[in-house]
Amino acid sequence: MRAKSNKVKLVKPVERIAADYDEVLTGVVELLDAARRASARAVNSLMTATYWETGRRIVESEQRGEKRAHYGEELIVRLSVDLTKRFGRGYSERYLEQMRLFYLTWRIPQTPSAKSAAAVGSPIPQTVFAESGHSLAIQEKQDARTARHLGILSKLRSLAECFPLPWSAYVRLLSVRNSRARDFYEMEALRGGWSVRQLGRQIGTQFYERTALSRNKEAMLIKGQKSKPTDAISADEEIKDPFLLEFLGLKDEYSEGELEEALIRHLETFLVELGGDFTFVARQRRLRIDDRWYRVDLVFFHRALRCLVILDLKLDELTPADIGQMHLYCNYARAHWTRPDENPPVGIILCAKRGEALARYSLDGLPNKMLVREYLTSLPEETALAAEVARTRELLEHRAEIRRAVRRSRR
Repeated sequence: MRAKSNKVKLVKPVERIAADYDEVLTGVVELLDAARRASARAVNSLMTATYWETGRRIVESEQRGEKRAHYGEELIVRLSVDLTKRFGRGYSERYLEQMRLFYLTWRIPQTPSAKSAAAVGSPIPQTVFAESGHSLAIQEKQDARTARHLGILSKLRSLAECFPLPWSAYVRLLSVRNSRARDFYEMEALRGGWSVRQLGRQIGTQFYERTALSRNKEAMLIKGQKSKPTDAISADEEIKDPFLLEFLGLKDEYSEGELEEALIRHLETFLVELGGDFTFVARQRRLRIDDRWYRVDLVFFHRALRCLVILDLKLDELTPADIGQMHLYCNYARAHWTRPDENPPVGIILCAKRGEALARYSLDGLPNKMLVREYLTSLPEETALAAEVARTRELLEHRAEIRRAVRRSRR
């Protein structure tokens, strides 16, 4: 009987190459993923500092104006027009107002490095190369521009150290009216390394209020730091953040601002065509209470009801703060926009969250039940408004997907 031969099994070259390739591929993917995230965060950091500095300049220019309210409003309108012509989207009146509020909400002392650096726009010491007298004629022309840019970058880098969160997180925090709640969310986001999605989820679910009312606050805080799978943001999503794309002058899918504007334009047409009773009054109408500006998405006049109808669109889920804000709008409109022979205004809040569209009428505080009953029977049904918002959003996103597919096919 023959003995079995103990032959060593040789690994085929193809198998070895495949194993090596998988290792190389994994390493390169990790490298690119880390680099893309770092690039997005570096740009985001400078963008946040830039928007804070923009807000500071707007506020300081307002304070130099003789009539602050009128001058401030005119300044933002003119800036929006000129910056949009120069840089494209991302500089609407609403966004500039966010930058203004960002500066007013996060007032920071001047950093030591900013104090030591030259002020933005002022010259900095010449380099040794310049002092050597090499090509003085050319150098003099370049020095002013180079010095100005270096001074700006120096100040922006110093400012960026004060804002560890991305710009989209500060935009989300600006929607929190309660300053204590806003500080709480900011601190917890920093402590727990929250993504913007996790921050938005905690704000949307009233985490601050729930923690304040809880008997075991420590357990609530520990639970709040746990992220969900849906909170994660990929490197691709970080790079394609609509705020970043706008800041860099790049184009991709609908940004939230574009989607909101498109929805508002469509709702304006929809309500006017719904019947002869809706008369268009204004879009993005501004109102100022104390030192804060607000903006109402749409204002109509209903001829049969003889009242103003205020419509506000929310791209996130509806919160108690949104309802309180609508009551603020209605009270302001009753005091300043309503004529003596008109009925009190009514507010409609539309929530256009993906997969869900809710409509709410703000009817509390009306003088009598008969008027409430009349409003409910004369205004469009909630289901009709909700269906229209959902249908329009799907249509807009479908068009955006077609445009993306066309761009990919051309590459």
